[in-house]
Amino acid sequence: MVVSQPWYTAAATKHHCDTQGPMLKKSDGAELAAGTGTRVVPLDRARTFITFLVVLYHGVINYTYFGIGGDRMRWLGFDLIALFNDSFFMACMFFISGLFVHDSLARRGPANFLGSRAWRLGIPYLVSIFVLMPIAYYRYHVTELSFPQFYRHMVTVGPWSSGSAWFLWVLLALNAIAALIWAVAPRAIPALGRLVDGFRQRPMAAFATFLIFSIVIYLPLRLEFGDAAWFVPGHYPLPIQTSRILLYTGYFFTGVAVGAISLRGGILAEDGELAKRWMLWLTCGLAFYGVILLLVYVHHSVLPDFRSPPLWWHTAYGLAFAMFNAAMTFTVPALFLRFAQSRFRFLDAMRPSAYGIYLVHFVPLIWLQYLVYEPALPVFAKFAIVFLGTLFISWGATILLRRIPLVARMI
Repeated sequence: MVVSQPWYTAAATKHHCDTQGPMLKKSDGAELAAGTGTRVVPLDRARTFITFLVVLYHGVINYTYFGIGGDRMRWLGFDLIALFNDSFFMACMFFISGLFVHDSLARRGPANFLGSRAWRLGIPYLVSIFVLMPIAYYRYHVTELSFPQFYRHMVTVGPWSSGSAWFLWVLLALNAIAALIWAVAPRAIPALGRLVDGFRQRPMAAFATFLIFSIVIYLPLRLEFGDAAWFVPGHYPLPIQTSRILLYTGYFFTGVAVGAISLRGGILAEDGELAKRWMLWLTCGLAFYGVILLLVYVHHSVLPDFRSPPLWWHTAYGLAFAMFNAAMTFTVPALFLRFAQSRFRFLDAMRPSAYGIYLVHFVPLIWLQYLVYEPALPVFAKFAIVFLGTLFISWGATILLRRIPLVARMI
């Protein structure tokens, strides 16, 4: 079943973690990328940075004008932050997650690899949908039902929202496909890696190829479904954004191919051509984001029918979106590779807890949004309370949870 969602912001998609239900308001009446044991500091920093952006995105979303902001205190700048993040960060995370797959498959074999992924991704996903998200969404929906009544209704009738845990089940499914490919055709992934490694000394050709690849795997579904539709099987918490199914899959397996050669050399070398041009990739990304903003302005202020933009607009937006994804997916790892010897104290301190923060942050997020909804605080005060409170409460909770040996092996 495809569920259509309301138009999200300045052209981005609806909050991908809230697939159904009203926005919070008072009632009036691997490892994010399941790890391999190989710690590569620049790549660890890259995925920690994406985790930080996820928390930031969720921290601002309630205070946007054109998004799903439910609070009466809003600031247009938060729309720009939400649009920027939502337009690239999860595709980039799938790419980073794919980097670690080959080494783990080669070391463990497909069966053991899949078992480890089920432990690191499947169990946290089940804990999320059966424990964490019900606690979070009980406050989100502001219902008069008791928690047991709400829980029963959620499981039997719905909506049963997965929140940010949607990423875990999709990543687990993609890992299962990778394991199947390895079992059936073990030479396929190394061969794909050698193909990608041919671009090692040709970064501009690699970038142009990745731009075209991004357009091909994103634009057709974007034109067919729009960017606000989610595929949801019944009322079960297995959503994925319809227009981005191939985008996430393509970026994940591109990461698998890149990681098949080396996590420390080849395209990922700290002194390689990709890393040296991080500023160029960033400049391209900002230029493509500028095009997205221009198209948003045209959509809101120029087009005669706001609810039904013409095909040319959808095509232009899809092209800009795909190219922005490609540029930022080059930028993030390249930046951290280029400055691998520099100190990133905040990210380095956050790195061991990044996965746990991603898993648990939705609970303090929703409850803090509820806490500050009624008081007439300035919008920046509300944002600071929600964002900083969410980050540090989930960080502290992760540190405590990791003191439990069984949990520490998982997150």
